[in-house]
Amino acid sequence: MAAVFPAWIMVTILVLEASLVMGGFQASLKLERRIPLVSHEVELGRLREFDRLRHGRLLQSSGGVVDFPVRGTYDPFLVGLYYTKLQIGSPPKEYYVQIDTGSDVLWIGCNSCNGCPESSGLQIELNLYDPGSSSTSSLVSCSDQRCNAGVQSSDSGCSGQGNQCSYTFQYGDGSGTSGYYVADLLHFSTILEGSMTANSTAPIMFGCSVLQTGDLTKSDRAVDGIFGFGQQSLSVISQLSSQGIAPRVFSHCLRGKNGGGGILVFGEILEPNMVYTPLVPSQPHYNLDLRSISVGGQVLSIDPSVFSTSSSQGTIVDSGTTLAYLADEAYDAFVDAITKTVSQTVRPVLSKGNQCYLITSSVTDIFPQVSLNFAGGASLILNPPDYLVQQNSIVSSTLIYFQIPRTFSLRLYAALV
Repeated sequence: MAAVFPAWIMVTILVLEASLVMGGFQASLKLERRIPLVSHEVELGRLREFDRLRHGRLLQSSGGVVDFPVRGTYDPFLVGLYYTKLQIGSPPKEYYVQIDTGSDVLWIGCNSCNGCPESSGLQIELNLYDPGSSSTSSLVSCSDQRCNAGVQSSDSGCSGQGNQCSYTFQYGDGSGTSGYYVADLLHFSTILEGSMTANSTAPIMFGCSVLQTGDLTKSDRAVDGIFGFGQQSLSVISQLSSQGIAPRVFSHCLRGKNGGGGILVFGEILEPNMVYTPLVPSQPHYNLDLRSISVGGQVLSIDPSVFSTSSSQGTIVDSGTTLAYLADEAYDAFVDAITKTVSQTVRPVLSKGNQCYLITSSVTDIFPQVSLNFAGGASLILNPPDYLVQQNSIVSSTLIYFQIPRTFSLRLYAALV
């Protein structure tokens, strides 16, 4: 019998040019989620577009961990980003930064920023970082080894102007940020054995944003910056690991029931009921080996090459998406299997190109269980509410569609959200 992932973790499959990261520092950070969408009338296309644009445990540690609870929900109509609160500088100031597994660098809006939003729809207070107000802040020069490492990975650059290490990042939605690098102290509270806590600090290099464009300038989901969790040397995870402060691993868990929540742990989670599937080695992203998809206990007839890892496709873990995306071959087989299973009791319809169903009773009474099967015998079970979304009500019927739409690019990824 295949092992099963905990029910409160939801898998999505997306097809995007995005990356995911797992590197580590033995700490966890409080995550919160914005909620810009409030109506179940929201179209699937809007949820897909958002994904396109942005992407009781034992904690094993030699020096302790920092553990903050996560707030958020799996509900796709409560589409949001995940963010955490960091303390940086001397004296320390608080900054809310988005958790982004698709980039490497931590950057925060600076006091001279052009285009930085002044308020946030997330009901949080925004702060701009002022290098001059921190006694431990310093600029990063072009001759700094960290800057040279960033140049090699395209995360930094040097124009020769003022010998100052700089950066420019452009995101898929057309938004962007540019600025320069600074070094300062990151503050965190370490939880030791016996529930004891200790205050800790570590020097890190991060971006000081002086220009923001596109969606980054909007207030509805504004935060102070972006916290990259990539594998490159400029990520905070890699920096702390290179200093010998923490191992290069992190654990990210999001609950899907009772209002959501979860934790982000820099370190390893040891859970008796945890089921593991190995990462595909030597990949720029955190690739998984997705082997097959089952509907109602029956493995679908999908060419295994659809799930294989190569330079043009692969299956990655990504915490920054809401929906699940399947490549055409997998999507068609998946929808056909679902439709055949329920065609005697529901009415399949097409709505704006999406496969939908008109139902008059609960989805759990009609639709089958779905399983994503990974290497190592691990299977992630999806119940009907995990892959179906209610669109609206029509007279006495309810129109529902898949949370797993057809792919919109050539890459196949799988994501835990």
